[in-house]
Amino acid sequence: MREYIVQEWQHTSVLEIIAVIFAIVQVLLAYKNNVLTYPAGIISTAIFTWIFGLKVGLYADASLNLYYFIMSVYGWIVWSRKRAGSEETHIAFSTKREIAVAIGIVLIAFGLLFLILKNYTDSQVPFGDAVVSAFAWSGMWLMARRKIENWIFLNISNAIAVPLLFYKHLPLTALLTVFLFIVAVFGYLRWRKIIRKGDDGRGLLRAT
Repeated sequence: MREYIVQEWQHTSVLEIIAVIFAIVQVLLAYKNNVLTYPAGIISTAIFTWIFGLKVGLYADASLNLYYFIMSVYGWIVWSRKRAGSEETHIAFSTKREIAVAIGIVLIAFGLLFLILKNYTDSQVPFGDAVVSAFAWSGMWLMARRKIENWIFLNISNAIAVPLLFYKHLPLTALLTVFLFIVAVFGYLRWRKIIRKGDDGRGLLRAT
């Protein structure tokens, strides 16, 4: 075990360490319902896009992090609407339509990513890579809209990603994903408590 840890640590780059640190900051800020989650996420996802795409060949994860980058910009705008005079987005349960859209994102994203990875790349894990990315794509869309179900979709992605990351010799990122899974559980519970305390049933905790 000691030799394994030493060997895997030698595979860990400085960029991966930086990306992991900002990812931890990002998820903790999301747990706190703080709008600064997005600039931290922008830094982390930009680095992970490079690592997954050019270093280890997890192409769907690379595209996922590029998507995270774009959604972080979008989420930052949505969460900051009040500063521009618009109505602020509140934490809420998803509507049936939003759940249907989220499931649709999973199915469409998985289908497209799997076909691309299987037929047009040298990916060794096209199925797992596509599943991880599809659920995360959907979860990030829900988070940008401040829907509590984002934690569920993201945790499905996290659970599948952990063994995949160890397989690809990214132990630090795998451990980060375990941490993200735990935080997501508490994040769901905290957001649910916020919703239940909301005067209008939607949860009126504002971004800080």
